[in-house]
Amino acid sequence: MSRVVSFLAVVFLLASQILSVSAQKLGAPGILTGDGVVVYRADRLIDGTGRPAIEKGAVLVRNNVIEAVGKASDIAVPEGARVIELGDSTLMPGFIDAHTHLIGRVLGDPEGPNARFRDFDSFGAILAVRNAERTVNAGFTTVRNVGAGGFDDLALKKAINEGWIRGPRMITAAHSLGITGGHCDENGYKPGVADGDVTTGIADGVDEVRAAVRYQVKYGADVIKTCATGGVLSEGDAVGVPQYTFEELRAMVEEAEKLERKVAAHAHGTEGIKIATRAGVASIEHGSFLDDEGARLMVEKGTFLVPTLMAGEAVENLTKAGILTGYRGEKALAAAAGMRNMIKIAIRNNVKIALGTDAGVIPHGTNAREFILMVEWGGMDPLKAINAGTLNAAVLLGLDKTIGSLEKGKVADIVAVSGNPIADIRNMERVNLVVKNGAVIKRPGPTP
Repeated sequence: MSRVVSFLAVVFLLASQILSVSAQKLGAPGILTGDGVVVYRADRLIDGTGRPAIEKGAVLVRNNVIEAVGKASDIAVPEGARVIELGDSTLMPGFIDAHTHLIGRVLGDPEGPNARFRDFDSFGAILAVRNAERTVNAGFTTVRNVGAGGFDDLALKKAINEGWIRGPRMITAAHSLGITGGHCDENGYKPGVADGDVTTGIADGVDEVRAAVRYQVKYGADVIKTCATGGVLSEGDAVGVPQYTFEELRAMVEEAEKLERKVAAHAHGTEGIKIATRAGVASIEHGSFLDDEGARLMVEKGTFLVPTLMAGEAVENLTKAGILTGYRGEKALAAAAGMRNMIKIAIRNNVKIALGTDAGVIPHGTNAREFILMVEWGGMDPLKAINAGTLNAAVLLGLDKTIGSLEKGKVADIVAVSGNPIADIRNMERVNLVVKNGAVIKRPGPTP
């Protein structure tokens, strides 16, 4: 008997070793992270906090953590460190886009209107791999993906975190929450074609709203996205009309807070913005028809604005090109005009602003144009625009202790752009270096 037991023990040990080796060979590549000591030098450095640029700046990174930031002359190069000289460039924190939709086709794609019915279920997630890579190569090392991908968002996040693909750090929402027939619902179809329920984010009344929040969080949602008003691209609703009541939104915020989550509210209309703000949402997305009263209320409540100016520009251009027609085209032109005024109102009232693009409505990888529009449409100071896409956005996402600025002890998310973006904000689109978690994603010359 003892021989049999010994034999079985040996067999079990060998099998365990074989399985272990197989797992090592077949498992994920591992989290992408820096290795060793690197010093990045450039003609100037903007740390993301809003402080003035440092001339002849440098960042010292050990593995994936920033060890020193400042003038290059003040930072000693450790023995054995690699030094990357970037010349006439500007070092900054990795950019953050607080409003993206990485899953699926981009607005304007000829197949887009029928994608729900013609594409295989996994097709959108496959496209997301390319979308994610384009986004991180544009300097956006972190995004908040606010719905429209369902649980595919979580799959994409997992693939990036495990090192299978390259992409930004993701804060995900799973399904957006909305009323039946509202902007977050697939509407305009006959009954039974695209009906939703709590599991897909369609919730009416306080009890269903609470259940929908719990369901998204159960399966991994980091943030709750809701549609507080109508939208541009949905059919059958006016762009600014409130959809959820104060009581429903307040229940949503309370439930999210109990589960340590924030609520991001899509809200175009003036009254809908105020209802969502009073209910305690963390951010107003779009905010097209914001007025001074609403702006002052947002300041009082500490609510962020994520203006998505690029989305306004995009739907305006698509309407003029004849791609968005009818009522959707009318809504697009109204929202775009409103956004040009809204951003000025927000800046005038000192509303906290975090950069967001609505990528998916705009082509992925073009996100940095949002910096330009904040300056050109709103008259925002370039340094404040950069702050909106770095530390301000990190605060909104609850990640400011680890990312969002170039400071000692923070994770090494670093971007360099050619030239001086303070002198010409268009340089924000000229990214020549991307470092995420200490690992070089993109460097001057061909992307590796």
